[in-house]
Amino acid sequence: MAETIILDCDPGHDDAVAIMLAHGNPNIDLAAVTTVAGNQTLDKVTRNALAVARVAGIVGVPFAAGADRPLIRNVETAPSIHGESGLDGPNLPEPAFTLDARHAVDLIIDTVMAHEPGTVTLVPTGALTNIALAVRKAPHIVERVKQVVLMGGGVHVGNWTPVAEFNIVIDPEAADIVFRAGWKVVMVGLDLTHQALATPEVEQRIAAIGTKPARFVGELLEYFKQTYANVAGFDSPPVHDPCAVAYVIDPTIVRAVQVPIVVELQGAHTTGMTVADFRAPAPATCPTWAAMELDRERFWALVVDAIERIGEPA
Repeated sequence: MAETIILDCDPGHDDAVAIMLAHGNPNIDLAAVTTVAGNQTLDKVTRNALAVARVAGIVGVPFAAGADRPLIRNVETAPSIHGESGLDGPNLPEPAFTLDARHAVDLIIDTVMAHEPGTVTLVPTGALTNIALAVRKAPHIVERVKQVVLMGGGVHVGNWTPVAEFNIVIDPEAADIVFRAGWKVVMVGLDLTHQALATPEVEQRIAAIGTKPARFVGELLEYFKQTYANVAGFDSPPVHDPCAVAYVIDPTIVRAVQVPIVVELQGAHTTGMTVADFRAPAPATCPTWAAMELDRERFWALVVDAIERIGEPA
């Protein structure tokens, strides 16, 4: 049976690939897409999500805009990585449909409640603001959600600060709520996603598909490669967000370790750090997991297959 997911994102080059993977893989039932301020402002990332939907031929899936700022902190975006639009590189088409009238938080709650308990997985690939607000507004969803598979954090590495990853540090209070809610949380962080490099060989495999969506992804990766080289010194860019979707499709592609994880909120130099406690084996009741190793070949095979399945939308 297909895994039902809500993809909460802030497109973002890697978010765009995550949307395409979720849409193109037959083992995913994409129930909703929601947006949150992060890589760029809310209006920009929401427009980007709708543009990706048109490129990929997504229809019949509700898209809704969510939180335009963190719970208590100032908005922080990432134009140095994703450009002024949040999705610089390719030409973005005009959206083919309009947003759902609901706020993203309400769409998340309504979607979870409309499905049987234990059947909906939340896949946040941006700041965790929408998910935290959903927990605060409707705490009963926690026991109904199957799991939260988030792209964010890291056990041994940061990227926005020496010890903190961008999605967590821009709204650490929201992350703290999500990690402490009691549901299963799989943290697909930088330890794993830095293994998902879009090497020249990967670029060639995508280019060989030859469709407009494939060319769109190629243009995304080309821009992403340049910014990651300039900002972080990577030869090939890490394509973070589809790793979370890949875990939902096939958890055996990822080695995840059960470990207690807390979010640092007060450190002068460590705010936003996801602190994993490896001092002893995790108790069986521990709800948090950290993804550590990626089967890179199988991961990229999933991405390439999804783009091929999307084909040439009308």
